[in-house]
Amino acid sequence: MSKILKKTTGLTGLAVSSNPRLELSVLYDRILRLSSHLPKEYIYRKSVENLAKERINIVKENENIAVIEEKINQGQVEELINHAKNEIFLIQDIIEQRPWENLMEKAPPHQWTWPAYK
Repeated sequence: MSKILKKTTGLTGLAVSSNPRLELSVLYDRILRLSSHLPKEYIYRKSVENLAKERINIVKENENIAVIEEKINQGQVEELINHAKNEIFLIQDIIEQRPWENLMEKAPPHQWTWPAYK
């Protein structure tokens, strides 16, 4: 298992993770499970699944945290953990809101026209 190699992330309020590989694997698996509740043709689902699969493969293939951070290139593992948690909250919100469904009422004419239609 990976040991803690650093005492701080250097980022206020962001503690060092004691087992970042396991935590990232669990979070990316959860993202994949949750995204399966979205419509197959929904572009967000395709995007988030591709990203999670790519990142979970990087995490599983590499023991060294520095290598994981370098290959993903989106900050420290603790930041990646935070991003994955936020993605989970977003997916849950999208599932609840169901934005792919039709509106309850028909949109007024010129609603999306800019500049505002008079």
